[in-house]
Amino acid sequence: MILPPLSLYMHIPWCVQKCPYCDFNSHALKGGVPEDAYIARLLDDLRADLEWVQGRPIQSIFIGGGTPSLLTPKAVKRLLDGITNHVELTADCEITLEANPGTFEKERFQGFVEAGVNRLSIGVQSLAAEQLQRLGRIHNPQQAIAAAAHADKLGLRSYNLDLMHGLPDQSLAQAMADLDGIIALNPPHISWYQLTIEPNTSFASRPPKLPDDEVLWQIYQRGHEKLEAAGYHHYEVSAYAKAGEQSQHNRNYWQFGDYLGIGCGAHSKITRAETNQILRCEKTKHPQGYLDLTRPLRYRLWYVTPAELPFEFFMNLLRLNEPMTKQLFVERTGLLLAEAEQALAPAITKGLLTSTHNQWETTPLGRRFLNSILDEMV
Repeated sequence: MILPPLSLYMHIPWCVQKCPYCDFNSHALKGGVPEDAYIARLLDDLRADLEWVQGRPIQSIFIGGGTPSLLTPKAVKRLLDGITNHVELTADCEITLEANPGTFEKERFQGFVEAGVNRLSIGVQSLAAEQLQRLGRIHNPQQAIAAAAHADKLGLRSYNLDLMHGLPDQSLAQAMADLDGIIALNPPHISWYQLTIEPNTSFASRPPKLPDDEVLWQIYQRGHEKLEAAGYHHYEVSAYAKAGEQSQHNRNYWQFGDYLGIGCGAHSKITRAETNQILRCEKTKHPQGYLDLTRPLRYRLWYVTPAELPFEFFMNLLRLNEPMTKQLFVERTGLLLAEAEQALAPAITKGLLTSTHNQWETTPLGRRFLNSILDEMV
């Protein structure tokens, strides 16, 4: 089994308030962020996982949450300096920090860049004031527009704007107005994804009225056409990028690369070449437990079985809107190609995939029903 590229994910678990649709590991902040204690623990976490680096440089770093932009730039610098003291970064390492577009966070953008961040991912979600309120967001449309304009002037390697569609009571015209507003800001990368109701969220307990399936399909079709016409390539299920602006970090996830995950509830996926196995790890989820020096950082540690590997591989690869090379399956799983061919045979028979000598590719029907391809593998 060949060692794939390695990325690093760091989780910052605090938000000003919990959004009603959010099922991420995030916690409403009570008091200030315990920066010193948490960064020290993150670096302890990294040191404990150094054996999994296996001599590889880190090709991308993603600081997610929660709301990482609640950290001060000084804290982010201390964190990134601590990382480079323990691992090597590639010369073109992409370093992304998730940020909210509120005035408080925007004022920190320049400091984040000076700390070493070279890419921001800004959670706009909507440019309609009423929708932002219903989504529990604490910024307004003007702040979102100002944050994007500010990011454009920072000399960043790139930046992303997050936008949701299929919002409560949203019409096709309203969804397109939101998207037109984001396209007008001309960001290098747009994450455009549909709101879904997730278990254990406020929306799950009190579901809002969402657009019906026909309207959702119209929103997707019309929006996709707008994005493509504006020069954005649909390279991943919910991601559009201008030429050369794809997210290096996300591509490594979807190509079944390796990643270290440090911080509350973070997950790791590591290839162990010496044992021909893939290891997964989940860290202690709650901040109180994670910060408790008497408790272990690792909550769960397990190996992916050979029988599970084809499903895990394609669950990731199918997110990318491009052909899947058969050699990559062999390299990243250590399995025989015949095992993938057998797993995909039902989807190929149903016209969801095509297979050639060296690659698989989803058909237009398969792109619409990606979950059906995975369902056929179970």
